[in-house]
Amino acid sequence: MKERGVFAEKSNWNILKLLKIRASEYGDKEFIRFDCGTSLSFKLLDEQSDKFAYKLLDIGLKEDENVFCFLKNSPEFLISLFAVMKVGAIFVPINTELRGQFLEHQFLNCEPKISIIDNTLLEVFKNIKSQKNQLKATIVTKSFDKKSLPTALHAEEILNFQSCLDNIINDSEISLLETASIHKICAIMYTSGTTGPSKGVLLPHGHFFSYAIISAEVAEFSDRDTQYICMPLFHINALSIQCFAALYAGMSVYCVERFSPNRWLSDVQISKATTTHLLGVMPEFVYSTEESKEDKNHSLRLVSAVPIGEWGKDFEKRFNIKFLQGFGMTESGMSFWASLNEETCVPGRAGYPVNELYEVRIANPENDEALPVNKVGELLIRPKHPGIFSAGYYKMPEKTVEAWRNLWFHTGDACHFDEKGRMHYFDRIKDCIRRRGENISAFELEQVINSYPQVDESAAIGVKTEKSGGEDEVLVCIVKNKEDKIDNDKFLLFCQEKLPRFAVPKYIRFVDSIRKTGSGKLSKVDVRKEGLTDDVIMLTPDR
Repeated sequence: MKERGVFAEKSNWNILKLLKIRASEYGDKEFIRFDCGTSLSFKLLDEQSDKFAYKLLDIGLKEDENVFCFLKNSPEFLISLFAVMKVGAIFVPINTELRGQFLEHQFLNCEPKISIIDNTLLEVFKNIKSQKNQLKATIVTKSFDKKSLPTALHAEEILNFQSCLDNIINDSEISLLETASIHKICAIMYTSGTTGPSKGVLLPHGHFFSYAIISAEVAEFSDRDTQYICMPLFHINALSIQCFAALYAGMSVYCVERFSPNRWLSDVQISKATTTHLLGVMPEFVYSTEESKEDKNHSLRLVSAVPIGEWGKDFEKRFNIKFLQGFGMTESGMSFWASLNEETCVPGRAGYPVNELYEVRIANPENDEALPVNKVGELLIRPKHPGIFSAGYYKMPEKTVEAWRNLWFHTGDACHFDEKGRMHYFDRIKDCIRRRGENISAFELEQVINSYPQVDESAAIGVKTEKSGGEDEVLVCIVKNKEDKIDNDKFLLFCQEKLPRFAVPKYIRFVDSIRKTGSGKLSKVDVRKEGLTDDVIMLTPDR
């Protein structure tokens, strides 16, 4: 692993300085290759983002103005990111799966001056409302028809992305930023809303850098490693823990547009990757693929994955890899990592606090008082250094105040510490089902339900009824993987055999699909809102 060098001083923790230094050190070495066939060297990424930044200045982009970026994993994404930051403006990457009111909320909320759009995604803006103030420019990748551009994207200038890199003449009197304050807000990243609309997290340079340096050091990355990215770059995991950590370590990256469990192994082999990340349901999907004699024929040594279920050990053995767990949030950075010197495949065990950067506490969610070892409570975090943490939610001061109470950031996660100080993740507070005096982890319950042969996936929630005595009854929404019916009596017997008595679902409901967040996690907003619908099946009678 690299010595920190100039980055031993936290005042130098900014992504722009990191790119300049690595471009000087590694030059024409390939930094990132995309599955579309294009690639960027360290030097070319720096040069291309300089060109694009000058074009943004020419358009009239000013410091601290927002740039809406609706791009898939591509060279344009990274060129745009660094160019916007070099102007001193704010990069706003958006989940490209968003449609309708979800997309409209983020488009209107961030009030961009410029939009940068993938040409294959223009159609989704057809019914989106326009900004109050006209955009200065809309920049579109590759070929497109200006006449059919959706109204929401109408702007003073309509430009092709490649043309912005060609024949650039820098006649601007404003110099590009080559470094920035650790405190400088450089991005807004939206987190999935659970009880309301998505919140735009204000992120400074120090936040991105802390993700990168700690992730690279914990995983012991070197410039001989290769990172495989199969998650979207608009998500904090792929961007910071993978891409920026690779930039810090001087690694090469192979990046695909979309995750495929059936293509995962061949991608790992083609890229000669030594490390990768899997999040949410992704590792279980990979594990569920058919076993092959090729499973160990690769260079992969380390897979960072959260959460890991009981199948984790078998996964490690099958693919001859080591899992590494941790815990981080868009708001907080990576505040926990497991130690490679210990067993890292214990389900739910995220590891040790990153004591250099954070203070942490497991607290009573009702009053924030610290709880003893092995007692489940809410995880609270706060930074030891200014500039490494999010700076609140964009235009949502009430949500910022709600999250920051008693001088602690409230994660909304139910966790506990063990005797060695390691954090064990239990579930989201909202996913902690309280029944018969016991806390039930929705994740653990779903793992069991998903192992039933006819179940594709499931979402477990707690519901209140008149006879539940103020506690929850368990409702599980199930997506079947076959056309034939699930025998309710057999399913109940399975649950009674596999689950603690207090965790056996009282209700089940069959649904066609369960919505996912941009990071692949289950989004339970819909099933919580719908609750006990008319098509719910009661598995166990009232007592």
